[in-house]
Amino acid sequence: MYDVYRGDKAYKHAELQKAIDFYNQGLNIFPEHYGAWFNLGNIYVVYEDYYAAADAYQKAIEYNKNFTLARMNLGIISAEKLGDFDEAIRQYNAIIDSRKHLWFVPFVFSNKKSEKINRGLAYYNMGVAYREKSLYQDGDKEHSVVYLTNAINAYKNAVKILKDDYDARYNLALVYHLSGDYQNAGLSYCKAIGIEPMNYEAHYNLAILLRHLKMYKEALGEIEKATILVTTGNSNENTASYIFDIMNDLSRTLVSQDEYNYLVEKVDEKKSGNEVTYVNGKIVATDALDRAMLENFRTCEAEKFFEEYQ
Repeated sequence: MYDVYRGDKAYKHAELQKAIDFYNQGLNIFPEHYGAWFNLGNIYVVYEDYYAAADAYQKAIEYNKNFTLARMNLGIISAEKLGDFDEAIRQYNAIIDSRKHLWFVPFVFSNKKSEKINRGLAYYNMGVAYREKSLYQDGDKEHSVVYLTNAINAYKNAVKILKDDYDARYNLALVYHLSGDYQNAGLSYCKAIGIEPMNYEAHYNLAILLRHLKMYKEALGEIEKATILVTTGNSNENTASYIFDIMNDLSRTLVSQDEYNYLVEKVDEKKSGNEVTYVNGKIVATDALDRAMLENFRTCEAEKFFEEYQ
């Protein structure tokens, strides 16, 4: 226990090699210390030694079957670093199926919320694993469809628990999009936009979907929002350049259809004594700028279309 204590101290101070040495000394004497195995796994991830990390997490689980964090971490590195999607899915299912005792002491302690969130995260990560697995089927369309369907079901369960989580909503939309369910894809992108209107990804993917459906006007509106967000955020130049190309392509399409005049519109005119004007993808600043921008970016004009889409 003293060796593990010294390992914990070194781990806390980011002296990782010392921590490894101390933990191994302690585990040679007392291998049942699952907390030391778990920390060792985390350290090996930092060193990008994912096989050693997986072994350490497995040991932690061996000595504590209900170690949710160890199972979650093992699932993540199995899917994302080792390409072992089946192992990842097994770990996420174990978290979902676990029946831990829920403790609740009023005003003192409750683990109800944390266990529920962990189950939601397990569903979310399972969706990621199934989606990635579907992409590695080398033309086997039948199995790819099955895995995409499993991903959809996992994400649907995730959003039931993680109701206000942008990533869960966005990834649900993405797998609907990949599976060809454009109605639910569009509705889910709109819900993701409602949660985080200033994240460019959902605007961008919604624009791609709308362009595919030949809704060029609505597509251009979304790609303009994505363009503003990538140029004012931390996105790389290649991403910004690619989005600009798509916007220009949509603009040319609309010009040829004489629909370009819609690009000048009044925003927040009724609620504010000042006007905020949205002109060809650019906001002209006024005193109501911040509020108007947020409301404008949160508005998903295509949502009504997808509600009626057949």
